[in-house]
Amino acid sequence: MNNQMSPAAIVERMIEFDAFSQWLGIEVLETGLGYSKIQMTVRPEMVNGFRIAHGGITFSFADSAFAFASNSRGKHAVSVDTSINHLAAVKIGDILIAEAEELDVGRRLAHYQVTVYRGEGEKVALFKGMVYRKDQLWEAD
Repeated sequence: MNNQMSPAAIVERMIEFDAFSQWLGIEVLETGLGYSKIQMTVRPEMVNGFRIAHGGITFSFADSAFAFASNSRGKHAVSVDTSINHLAAVKIGDILIAEAEELDVGRRLAHYQVTVYRGEGEKVALFKGMVYRKDQLWEAD
């Protein structure tokens, strides 16, 4: 019997137990094999002393998109390397969209790029990550 979960079901399960993504207010816009697109709004408690979003907020948001995309193929995937480039300041009220795309997937390692946009237009961050793909599968209960 095959209990393999769809990409959307995997992301739903992940968010159910991911208190931080819930705190960020992430809304899933789209999922697919090796792909995710999510959205959130920057709130006052997310800014630093310069009154711009703390870099950790943008990083965490991109990291969530990365996690959803990298797990969407049905194997548990955990990050082993990540980096981000901040391209523009993000402010309270900004609606951010992160689009994670698979660049390469192998038996054990996979690489992803996440672009974070303000709305549907301006790029505000570029994130790259590599995951280790475990043998453990996402399976329906």
